[in-house]
Amino acid sequence: MALINLHEAPRPKRITCPQEVSIFLNLFHGMIPREYADELLAGVEGAYLIRESQRQPGTHTLALRFGHQTLNYRLFYDGKHFVGEKRFESVHDLVTDALITLYIETKAAEYIAKMTTNPIYEHLGYTSLLKDKMVHRLSRGRTGPRRVTFQRDERISSPLVRRSALKDTPENQCSYEKIHNFKVHTFRGPHWCEYCANFMWGLIAQGVRCSDCGLNVHKQCSKLVPSDCQPDLRRIKKVFSCDLTTLVKAHNTTRPMVVDMCIREIELRGMKSEGLYRVSGFSEHIEDVRLAFDRDGEKADISANAYADINIIAGALKLYLRDLPIPVITFDLYSKFIQAAKIPNAESRLEAIHEGLLQLPPAHYETLRYLMAHLKRVTMFEKDNLMSAENLGIVFGPTLMQPPEQNALTTLNDMRQQKLVVQLMIEHEDVLF
Repeated sequence: MALINLHEAPRPKRITCPQEVSIFLNLFHGMIPREYADELLAGVEGAYLIRESQRQPGTHTLALRFGHQTLNYRLFYDGKHFVGEKRFESVHDLVTDALITLYIETKAAEYIAKMTTNPIYEHLGYTSLLKDKMVHRLSRGRTGPRRVTFQRDERISSPLVRRSALKDTPENQCSYEKIHNFKVHTFRGPHWCEYCANFMWGLIAQGVRCSDCGLNVHKQCSKLVPSDCQPDLRRIKKVFSCDLTTLVKAHNTTRPMVVDMCIREIELRGMKSEGLYRVSGFSEHIEDVRLAFDRDGEKADISANAYADINIIAGALKLYLRDLPIPVITFDLYSKFIQAAKIPNAESRLEAIHEGLLQLPPAHYETLRYLMAHLKRVTMFEKDNLMSAENLGIVFGPTLMQPPEQNALTTLNDMRQQKLVVQLMIEHEDVLF
């Protein structure tokens, strides 16, 4: 790429038409044939004009001269001008970018084709930094997938199944994989791809940047980058409504600190509180807790000195789980859990729920495991707090499980199954996790 001089790319040259006025001003030539547009542009590399399409009246076509031929593109406008994904303030900027791209693709087609075949991603600073961080990865990871065999015990009716004999196995280091959150980005000044180390050309939107870790790559390279995003705390603007895996990787924890801190506080002073998780705290105080976590993270003060009513902390925990962009039980697995709850045979039903749990992303699994262990302890104080596994299932079912399509009728129809799934996970927490 160093051998290619971008200054040699054709420069845009407007072919104006004083008789026509539109959003394209005097660039618009009305409905003229392709042949006439070709005559107007002939012999001038980089020349361009806009005409109305004869094949699709009412639509606009950008005619551009490059490589001694006229290229025609369907032109769109939604407040900005665009042909593909990139949007431009002016047609002139669009054409400038197009000419640079066409020039590079023509002069270095073979080079571009080989760009991603020998990536130097593994040797770049980003990956080296990632590996350094992974040395200090989560001290407690999710155990390796263990399959549980549920066996019927005719002597007992509750619980319907008993845990089979399991040998203790060493915990494997957890690999919280996370895909990069790439978004189109405009780079100021020369920039090089951090996957293939080649120049990122164009006037604007030359590539994509991961909004969670800052990795900069070509759009075509983004499809090849491994799912090894290591979010940077400086880029994570909030705690609530942040993707669960993103948050735990950014803070280098097994679970969101919100879950850990709220549960610790509840177990410290709220386990005998009547109607725990069912009684609502004041919404403005719950909002204060949310803002405190977003502002201060793990330094947020949720002690009794700040919030004497434990229902405020319980409400904040429910709000956090409810506001996750991807629920704890993910959209992808929602139907699997709903169908599992409909299985009439108790043992088969638990087997199906267990299979679903094994498919959860590690951060989601660990969060759910920790929460269910806590809720199991809540039920041990049922005489005081009046919260049974069934009651907690009613409260947490819609919080932990949301259908992929936000359909009120679907949610209403599935409420019984949502409640049952959470109830069974609480009652058989020691078996399922």
